[in-house]
Amino acid sequence: MLQPTHGAAGVLAAELVLLQYNVSLLSWEAAAGVLIGCVAGPLADIDKQGSIMAKIFFPVSALLRLLKIKHRTFTHSLAFLLVLGVLAIPMPPLYYWIFLAAYASHPLIDLFNEQGVRLLWPLKLKIRLLPRMIAVDTGSTAEMIFRWLLIAACVWLLLLDAGFAAFTF
Repeated sequence: MLQPTHGAAGVLAAELVLLQYNVSLLSWEAAAGVLIGCVAGPLADIDKQGSIMAKIFFPVSALLRLLKIKHRTFTHSLAFLLVLGVLAIPMPPLYYWIFLAAYASHPLIDLFNEQGVRLLWPLKLKIRLLPRMIAVDTGSTAEMIFRWLLIAACVWLLLLDAGFAAFTF
């Protein structure tokens, strides 16, 4: 999946955490949370040379390259999520859970990709949720549709939170 798709998934994860904490999506707290989600969602691609995250966080990306960490391995694993969970403990609880949920959205949606993810790194097992013939290829029309569905879900939650009762079922 591409950075905009991961960004949308990170925003959706942030909105879900904000709503769980009963924070209005039309607040300054929510604005900060959505920003965290927008950055944390694509952050796992820091291991992919040339990605936006690798460019923004170049020193970390360069270190991962020196350590020969390949794409969709360590930074997409449950082990790395645990490391981030420990490192992020100083964050306020709301933003801690937004950060972790948004980051976790990345390997989660990559599981729909044909290439799969080494979620249980260091094990070499690649996991994917869909058979190759119906998996979502990076940059494909299917990914674009998936991205728009994520964006629609974000907008729907925002409208619900803003009190637009016409959007309830």
